[in-house]
Amino acid sequence: MIKEIYLAGGCFWGSQAFLDKIPGVVSTQVGYANGKRLNVTYEEVCHDNTGHAETVFTRYDAAVLPTEKLLSAFFEIIDPVSLNRQGGDKGEQYRTGIYYTDEADLPVIKKFVEGEQKKYKAPVVTEVKPLENYSPAEEYHQKYLQKNPGGYCHVDLNKADKYKLSLS
Repeated sequence: MIKEIYLAGGCFWGSQAFLDKIPGVVSTQVGYANGKRLNVTYEEVCHDNTGHAETVFTRYDAAVLPTEKLLSAFFEIIDPVSLNRQGGDKGEQYRTGIYYTDEADLPVIKKFVEGEQKKYKAPVVTEVKPLENYSPAEEYHQKYLQKNPGGYCHVDLNKADKYKLSLS
C-alpha cells in the first residue's frame, strides 16, 4: 500500500537525499509546508516570515517500509530536541515536523514520538500536525544533492545504509 507523509528535517536537500536511499521510499519531492499561505518561493520562506518548514513529501510502500521504520530512519538524521535549527541552519523554516494527511496515521506517529521522547531529557520539539498546506519547491531544489554532489549537507547520508540491510 502506497502511503504519503511530509517530513520536515531542516535543510530539505539532505533529508531528500537520505530518504531516497531508504528501501520502500517510492518518491520524494521537496517543498514548503504548514505556513501561512500557498504558492510560496524559497526567497519568501527565507525572508518574509511565511511560517513554512522545508519539507520532503514522501511516498512510501508501507508493505516494505512500515511507518514506524520510516520515522525511525527520519529520526536518525534530525535533532528532535533542537527548535528551529538543524546542523548549521537556523530559522523557523528549519524546524522539524511530521505532517500527516491520513488521520489513521496519527496514533502510530504519536506512539513513535512518545517512544523517542524517552531517549532525551529535553522535550522533543518535532511538530506532529496534519498537513495544512504544501507548495513544491523550485526545480533547482529538487534532487539538489544528486545534481550538486559537493553541495552543503549536514545529514550523514551513510546512515541510510543500515536501513538497506535491515529491510532486505
